Amino acid sequence: MAELKVTAIKDGTVIDHIPAGKGLKVIEILHLNRPNGGALLLASNVRSGKLGRKDIVKVEGRFLSEEEVNKIALIAPTATVNIVRDYGVSEKFKVEVPDEITGILHCANPNCVSNHEHTVSRFHVVSREPLKVRCHYCERTMEGDEILRNL
Repeated sequence: MAELKVTAIKDGTVIDHIPAGKGLKVIEILHLNRPNGGALLLASNVRSGKLGRKDIVKVEGRFLSEEEVNKIALIAPTATVNIVRDYGVSEKFKVEVPDEITGILHCANPNCVSNHEHTVSRFHVVSREPLKVRCHYCERTMEGDEILRNL
């Protein structure tokens, strides 16, 4: 069986341990599919001792903000983020779902004040496994695909 060889990146970010099938969603919500960025690699359905199967996203010349890491946590709570500087991993950490999610998720309730007024959306995490969040304003609970659709 042939082995795929991927070149190292000098500087950038590698997002590992993404549940299989969620890598494209990570690329989409981080807007990494723009043509003017550095090299972007998606390895999909890769064998993993921890997850069985996983996706990996590798982005050249791009480092993630705290808000972007929080978005990843909503899609892929098992993910790890590796910061690469000068071809070596300078920092590695697991993503964590924060207790409160502010400004990165929209409420699915069309009548919620956060969808009509100039307010910043706020959600309280009700459960991490499975992920469930409750809107601070209208108290609507969202989970699973509903969260993904409203990122």
